[in-house]
Parts: sequence; structure tokens; C-alpha cells
Amino acid sequence: MFRKFFINCQEYIEKYNIHLINTLFLSFSLVIIALGALMITVESALPTFIRKTFRYGKHKCKDDEHSLANKLEVPKSWFAHFYIFAFGWSICAFYLVLKGMIMHSTAPDLVINFLDFIGGGKNERKVLIKSNEALIATLLMTLQCVRRFYETNFVQIFSRKNKINLSQYIVGYLHYFGSILALLVNTEGFVKDSTPSTFSFAKITLVQYICLALFHFSWSQQWKTNMIFVNLRKDSKTGKIHSEQHLLPRGGLFEMVSSPHMFFEIQMYVAIMGILPQSLTWKLIVIWVTGNQIVNALLTHKWYKENFKNYPKNRKAIIPFLL
Repeated sequence: MFRKFFINCQEYIEKYNIHLINTLFLSFSLVIIALGALMITVESALPTFIRKTFRYGKHKCKDDEHSLANKLEVPKSWFAHFYIFAFGWSICAFYLVLKGMIMHSTAPDLVINFLDFIGGGKNERKVLIKSNEALIATLLMTLQCVRRFYETNFVQIFSRKNKINLSQYIVGYLHYFGSILALLVNTEGFVKDSTPSTFSFAKITLVQYICLALFHFSWSQQWKTNMIFVNLRKDSKTGKIHSEQHLLPRGGLFEMVSSPHMFFEIQMYVAIMGILPQSLTWKLIVIWVTGNQIVNALLTHKWYKENFKNYPKNRKAIIPFLL
């Protein structure tokens, strides 16, 4: 029964060239842009369910404590779960790309058939990403997933009171599931009748080297930013947790914006986009990530100003000097 359903879906996708990953991130982008704009401009006029879906953690919406939305909340610490998933999923992708380049072999038929299914059908999938670019991009994404796995499971201190909406929890899984597949769906060796090419540093362009530098800078600065959050809740002498309250962060780019970790997140995805200039899917991912980070940063900025009387007036929400 399931096999028949899968075949019917595959035939439908082939007939109408439905690109499931592009559809996913286009949908995410439209929702975050439309509802995010409403949250920023006319939040008070929106239904409580929508406000509770967007707000979480320190800027959680506290209206109607007995609403349906409250029953759909899970601990914010569950963020760690989809980083466990991303950790394993990204390593699998990197392994497949690296193995294909070393062995000069195409991906297994099971992988190619699955990518055909979620990538618009075998007749639509074309090679847009060279093996060199794919290896670099999957390595960068893997480094980010591994670091976030380590941070959320072994370093970050989550308040036991903070919650996130179940929809945000599910979106976290879908984001990493789709983002990592986006690195493979139009890559040499992962499209039928294509073979991986050999890796060469000579093939790396100046623009790609600049993108690598931008990623490295943003990746390391995001780590330092997250450590500032961690140290706010630890005793500097003993290293023990002394508070789960949200305190005023200082140092680093916090002196200029309220959410530097979100700013660096955007920069990392933009850097990968520079390495994959032909990928429409990754452009949609950047739009989604940028919109999501900006909306959350603006809500966070508003919360800081409401809860700290002497909050620095020169700080912007997410982009230094601009926003």
C-alpha cells in the first residue's frame, strides 16, 4: 500500500515537476515575511495563537495562559534534538560527497531516486553544483552542525521555564533536512548519468575564498557570542550555574546589536550561497533564514528595551548601524 502511494506521488511529481525542497523553503519564506511583518507592525491585533507561535524564550507571549497554543509547547532545550539530527545528517552528506570524489563513482541508486523524488523529478534535475563546490559547502555545513550539536548538548544553559511552539520544533528538523539535501540535489554524481569530478584547490575562485573567510569569521564569532550568553549564567570563579535568568549581555558585537548570533547565522548562509552561486534552492534558504533571524532579532530587541531601563540606545537589533 505504501509502495503504491509512493509510486503515485512520484508520477505526480514527474508530471508537474514539483520541487519539494524549493516548495518547502519558498513556503517558509512567504510565511515568515508575511506574518513576520504583521508581528512587527500590528502584533496586538493578531490572534493569540499566531503571537504565541512566533514568540518563544525570553520574549514569549504571555497572553491567555490556558490557550491551545500552550498545549502545543515543548521545552526550549529541545532545540538540542534537531542539532543531534543535523549532526548525523550533515556527516552522511559530507561522506557521500567525499566518497564519490575519491572513488569517482555516482551516488547509490537509492540516494539518486530519493533526490529525484524531492528535487522535481529525474527529468528536471540538472547538474548545477560542481563536486569542488559541493565538497566545500557540505564541509562548512557539517562544521556548523557539529558545533551547534556540541553547544546545545554540552555548553548552553537553557532555562527550564522557557518554551517553544511545537511548530518551531518541527520546522527545525525540516530546515536541516532540506538544507543538507539542497547541497546534493543538483550536484555532480548525485544526478543520473553524472560523475563526480576531482577536487582541486586551483578550481576555488577568489569569490569562494572570500566566502570561506566570511564563513570562518562568522562561525568563530557566533561561538564567542554564544559563550557570552553561557558565561552570564555561570559563576566566573567556580564555573557553576548561578542563574537561569536573562541578563544583559555585553562584549563583542553585543555593543552594537542585540542579536549578533543571528547576524552571524545569516552571514554563514550567505557565504555558502557565494560558494553555490547556481543553486536556486540555496537562495531560497538564504531568504528564509534571513527573514526568520530578522523577525526574531526585532522581537528580542523590543524585549530588551522593555526589560532593561538603561539599555544602550546605540544598539540596533541585528545589523550594525542599520537595523
